[in-house]
Amino acid sequence: MKLNEAVNKRINDICTQKGISVCQAALNGGNSPSAIYDLSKGRTMCPKISTVKNFCDGAGITLSEFFNAEYFNDTEE
Repeated sequence: MKLNEAVNKRINDICTQKGISVCQAALNGGNSPSAIYDLSKGRTMCPKISTVKNFCDGAGITLSEFFNAEYFNDTEE
């Protein structure tokens, strides 16, 4: 799995687990919804860690929790 695909999967998994929309997590974290939608739909090929951090803030998790998914261990560029 490519890194951007893993980020995309994780965003969608977290939103499902938390029962929140991508838009809600983006706004809560201070991102524009389009920045997170671009990540969640795979349109962004090199996600910025600051965008992921803002998503995490909006979803109420830490960066450690975000990257604590087995599929990140087997990603490729």
